Order: sequence, then C-alpha cells, then structure tokens
Amino acid sequence: MAASIEEKRFDRERREMVAEQIEDRGVEDRRVLKAMRTVPRHEFVPPQLQAMAYTDSPLPIGEGQTISQPYIVATMTEMAEIQEGEKVLEIGTGSGYQAAVLAELKARVYTIEIRSTLARRAEATLERLGYDKVQVRVGDGYLGWPEEAPFGAILVTAAPDHVPQPLVDQLSEGGVLVIPVGSQRGLQGLRRLRKKEGRMEEEELFPVTFVPLMRE
Repeated sequence: MAASIEEKRFDRERREMVAEQIEDRGVEDRRVLKAMRTVPRHEFVPPQLQAMAYTDSPLPIGEGQTISQPYIVATMTEMAEIQEGEKVLEIGTGSGYQAAVLAELKARVYTIEIRSTLARRAEATLERLGYDKVQVRVGDGYLGWPEEAPFGAILVTAAPDHVPQPLVDQLSEGGVLVIPVGSQRGLQGLRRLRKKEGRMEEEELFPVTFVPLMRE
C-alpha cells in the first residue's frame, strides 16, 4: 500500500512538472510532452534525492555529473525533431533519463558515456524499466559511434568548446544536431545545427550551463 501511494504521488508530481515547467514555457510537441509524462524521472536519480526528482532543477547523479533540468531535456528533445524509427545518438548517457525519453518517441537510441560506472548503472536502470533496446556504449562521445552512422538526430548533453567534427560527419542529410557549446567558466549556448546538402545551418537557441564534455 505504501509503495502504491508513493507511486501515485510521483505520477501527480510528474504531470505537474510537465504542465508547469515544460508546457507553460512553450514546449508544444505532443509526443515529447507524452514522453515526459511517462518516463519516471525519480528512477534515474539516487534514492536519497527521489523526493526532489520532479523539481525544476538538475540533480547530482555521482562522479560530478548531473541529470538535466526537465525543461532542458524536453526542449532539446523537441528541437531534435525526432521521427519514429529514426536512429538517434546521445552523447553523455549520465543517468539514462534522456535516453529513456528518446526511446518513448520510438527512436532507435544509441548512447555513449565515458564513465563506465555511470554507463553500466544507466544500462541496468533502462533495462529494468523496459527500455532494453537502447544501446549503451562506454567510450569517448566526441568520436561518436561511426559504425552505426548515419544518425537522423544527435543530442549532446555535455558541453565541448566547439562542435566535434566526427558528430557532424555522422549526421545524415537533413539531420539535426542539438548541442551546448562553450567553456566551463564562460558562457555556453545551446545550438541546433541542420545538415543541408552537406553543409551545416546553425541556430543559436539560448544560454545554458552544462558539465564539460570529457575526452579519453
């Protein structure tokens, strides 16, 4: 009975999160909103932080990393314009939460995490929650996943100081790359790049703060 009551509370908090933190800020894609209402964010944070899972903020997940603010996850997902069945690459698996949201859109999700402990934990969480088709790799996300390229969309959840050329090369024609770019100490900006006839059309979205993209 206690677990059932707790799950009902989490369900209510998740609906409120989507309505107040995401829809009210302008995210409109109905598939993205449904995914954000579906994925149990509390399952992707440490047990001692589950009570804060649906707050309007990033949360620590260990090893100096965070699970992104729900609004940022929803916005980046919407900006990527993901289609059902599309191959999507995520750089920076972290807790696995963003990968689960992508999987709810029925994308074919490939995700890379440089920290093996986080990667294995995320993989176990995703499998436990039924997202067992998400492919998780331990490795240098800067280099992408060339043997599975091209990708219709690439989302980067850590900030390099420039757009990695390997990710540009692995994007399909018409594909979208959503990435924060900037230094850890300076201003970072969220960018959306679209490949058209082999060239990248770039759009600056808004300032953000992400952990830096680590290299091997």
